[in-house]
Amino acid sequence: MQNPIDVHVGKRIRRRRWLEGMSQQQLAEKVGVKFQQIQKYETAMNRVSASRLWNISEAQGVSVAYYFMGVHDDEAELDNSSEEDLNDEALVKEKEAFSLLRSYFSIPDSQRRRLLDLAHALGKLD
Repeated sequence: MQNPIDVHVGKRIRRRRWLEGMSQQQLAEKVGVKFQQIQKYETAMNRVSASRLWNISEAQGVSVAYYFMGVHDDEAELDNSSEEDLNDEALVKEKEAFSLLRSYFSIPDSQRRRLLDLAHALGKLD
């Protein structure tokens, strides 16, 4: 039986890879493993060691803590009601939304706010 924390970490690795538009092969090359190992991490078939998670976090440009978002520290239980998790899961299922999200993250930080303001204004049009 897979540990729910391992499953959660694997999903977060996959989610971040998708958001970055990175293939399993590309991530594997950055981390120094074969792409099959990335597959096993993402599906929780293999546990990710602390040092490997550190390497993955550096390759993905996030802190190690990112992979544990949505886990209660005191109970080591998953917070399945996490708004971020629900929104992420819904977004990646739609190619158009996924493509838009990836494009958004490729925009320099200084310009993202302007785009967000424009999207809010367009969304209020009836």
